[in-house]
Amino acid sequence: MKFSELGLVPELLKSVERLGFEEATPIQGETIPLALEGKDVIGQAQTGTGKTAAFGLPMLQKIDLNNRSVQGLVVAPTRELAIQTQEELFRLSRDKKVRVQVVYGGADISRQIRALKDQPHIVVGTPGRLLDHINRRTLKLANVETLVLDEADEMLNMGFLDDIEKIIKEVPSERQTLLFSATMPPAIKRIGVKFMNNPEHVKVKAAEMTASLIEQFFVRCKDFEKFDVMTRLLDVQTPELTIVFGRTKRRVDELSRGLEMRGYKAEGIHGDLSQQKRMSVLKAFKSGKLDILVATDVAARGLDISGVTHVYNYDIPQDPESYVHRIGRTGRAGKEGMSVTFITPNEMGYLRVIEELTKKKMTPLRPPTGAEALQGQIKAAIEQIGETIDSGDLTQYEESAEKLLEAYNANDIAAALLKMISKDASEVPVKITPERPLPSRKMGGGGGRSGGGNRNRGGDRRGNDRRGGSGGGKSFGDKRRGNFNKDNKRSGDNRHGDYAKQNKRGAKSDNRRSGNGEGKGRSFTIHKSED
Repeated sequence: MKFSELGLVPELLKSVERLGFEEATPIQGETIPLALEGKDVIGQAQTGTGKTAAFGLPMLQKIDLNNRSVQGLVVAPTRELAIQTQEELFRLSRDKKVRVQVVYGGADISRQIRALKDQPHIVVGTPGRLLDHINRRTLKLANVETLVLDEADEMLNMGFLDDIEKIIKEVPSERQTLLFSATMPPAIKRIGVKFMNNPEHVKVKAAEMTASLIEQFFVRCKDFEKFDVMTRLLDVQTPELTIVFGRTKRRVDELSRGLEMRGYKAEGIHGDLSQQKRMSVLKAFKSGKLDILVATDVAARGLDISGVTHVYNYDIPQDPESYVHRIGRTGRAGKEGMSVTFITPNEMGYLRVIEELTKKKMTPLRPPTGAEALQGQIKAAIEQIGETIDSGDLTQYEESAEKLLEAYNANDIAAALLKMISKDASEVPVKITPERPLPSRKMGGGGGRSGGGNRNRGGDRRGNDRRGGSGGGKSFGDKRRGNFNKDNKRSGDNRHGDYAKQNKRGAKSDNRRSGNGEGKGRSFTIHKSED
């Protein structure tokens, strides 16, 4: 369905067109007409399906620009998601000129107070900071007409249920409520019954969102082998933009340091970092100054990165839904993506449960050898040298080159240059501390969370990881950066023998190594594993 068929006003259609959107996603096509009719809506959809526009466009359409009070309130679980939502609402309302303000913990509250005094039409915020402003009487919600609860299941996991209920009580009972959640646990249903008025339920199935364009692979290896295998894959696959996930904050720190030691441009984010540091890392990743982002699950919630081609799960998540959320960051906007998950032998039961959830088998992947990785490095070096010759002014180096040619054979000079650029990453030893294995899960093992421990992957009230070793992640890519904020998720698979197809994405610019340039079209074969 086209946006022009949804009943939106010309100012919003102009902004949507400016952003390059024509066709509405399923969640948008079903939610927007209902919301424009004034109905309460429960939308069951994950990040990456376009839900911000699904609730944002109807809310923006209702805003009375002459009424300088808060008419719309969006509650989000994390700072990054709140910032992302504010930015998207700003873009969607550029032609209507709605004023949108974001508030979140870890930032200067006095600056936020001044911004709220400027009378925004919509406020987006995290539960803790919203309550802070409510208690300070710097945020007045008496005129709110639209309340949005975004990522409601994540807010529940992070312990925000009481805060949400307190916020809702500050909003007029005569209002429209839009609730979005990837899952629908009983506590979320109770919110719908208690605080919503005969809500319409719109559901986008996970299978529809995750599988079609994402190739899903797994590599079976021991824990101490993972890092070397991953760096070889980086050399062979040359991903354009990739996120790598691990389980703990310690993993994030060790992996980011290890990748830097081997010449990759990498940094990590997790809940222990200051807000300023987190934002600077995200900015560097978005601008292309970083090639690899290493992040925990909680820290990565809500991060919106366009153009992600690869997701690497250094550690398989204990909760299969987290897997869907992780890999769902790639294969978006009609583009292909790939996920690779590193599995230790005792974790195969978790893999089977994930396959049941996604309704898709993962393809076994043989780890590339050191020789294959080196060939990938050499190919990247050749391309870098070729591009330098084609694009650079080499006049000032010609005299020195002639002297080299007088002293050495041209083939030896070229070989030495290739050796300097394409260094074998495995020559730099990196030790990654082993993590405690996941609880054993029987092979083929049935349902959701049996055999497996704590569902609460959440964070504290500032969006940080709550447990000292909670969910983790990491990521990497090349120059093509998108914007990313906390909360995203997804999946994929390819069953055929040649990596050439996968490497089309890596065939563009890949500047992952210090001193390394383009890496294109590398390939190696996929074999069925022994499992």
